[in-house]
Amino acid sequence: MYHFDDFFEGCPVCLREGWPASLKVRYTEFPRCVTEETLRDWLAYTGPVLGEGRTSVVDLPDLAHELGLAGLLVKNESSNPTGSHKDRMSALIVQRAKEVGASTVAVASSGNAGASVAAYAALAGLQCVVVTMPEMSPNWRRACEMHGARLIATSTPDERWTLVAQKTRSGEWYPATNFMIPPVGSNPMGIDGFRAIALELFLQTKERPATDIVVPTSRGDLMWGVAQGFIDLREAGLIGEIPRVHAAEPFPRISRILMEGDYRNTHDGKTAMVSIGGSTSTYQAVDAIRRTGGSAIPVDEKRALRDQSILARSGLYLELSSAVALSAARSLGAEEDASSRVVVCVGTSHGYKELAIFGEPLQPERVAAD
Repeated sequence: MYHFDDFFEGCPVCLREGWPASLKVRYTEFPRCVTEETLRDWLAYTGPVLGEGRTSVVDLPDLAHELGLAGLLVKNESSNPTGSHKDRMSALIVQRAKEVGASTVAVASSGNAGASVAAYAALAGLQCVVVTMPEMSPNWRRACEMHGARLIATSTPDERWTLVAQKTRSGEWYPATNFMIPPVGSNPMGIDGFRAIALELFLQTKERPATDIVVPTSRGDLMWGVAQGFIDLREAGLIGEIPRVHAAEPFPRISRILMEGDYRNTHDGKTAMVSIGGSTSTYQAVDAIRRTGGSAIPVDEKRALRDQSILARSGLYLELSSAVALSAARSLGAEEDASSRVVVCVGTSHGYKELAIFGEPLQPERVAAD
């Protein structure tokens, strides 16, 4: 246990021993209850800043029946101000950066995190640097630039982290995201904000508590936050059992780690699910699964594309990296006890940000005059 401070490189002892691991904010006590009014009392920093959080839960009974589940719900994080769950993280990071006197917030991102941190930094009057890749989607790039962020492109993802590490260690930048190899999680103050998803689900599903939460996952920031939120609710005596938290991933990473044991390894795989791509994972991702009895579920890209369309036709147009949660939920529907499971898929981001390349342009139809 360490004093409350910024530990951008995780646990110092773990780092010296060659096993980088994230640190988390520890609370000596929790509020006696969770209500709409007291949600922010559970977090390291209060808000809201841009109106993030308190996102809706969408019930999909027809899909639940198709999958053989007792219930299927989507926690619609795409309704956050910049369209993704990252806003919960950015709100706390920017508040912390201001408190410690930082002038520039930096984020290594080619997508949601960059646009989100840029927005919150702009509101707070802080400079923002987004270290990205040359092929960054024009949609995300424009959002960052409109918020006044400075964009720096590097040749490889590892070079992004090297640059952020150099500037962080020199004291020039306050980092929002990981810059370690092997990685730890993102800024621990920011990850703490993801615990609010569990608190909101506790309020929103009281009549039919979730048994399983499916989270689109790369290095586990969101999954750890959700898992820790439910663990804290149990510690506070507000729930008896915690739901199993599962990682939906585009190719086997965490699933291999759970078998092989070394979360520092790299894993080959390419995917169009860019928001959850990457060859690495973290201790926190494995920890979230083990502490909740969950699992890691690799999902075929073609299946995710079909499920993205299915969700859109149910009214939820989610990013492909988000729709993967439904694909993973199908695996839970194949379990023997599926009929007793209430599954919540975390819809991390809306699909309007995706760069779509269409074939033929729409042709105008002839309309007869009256």
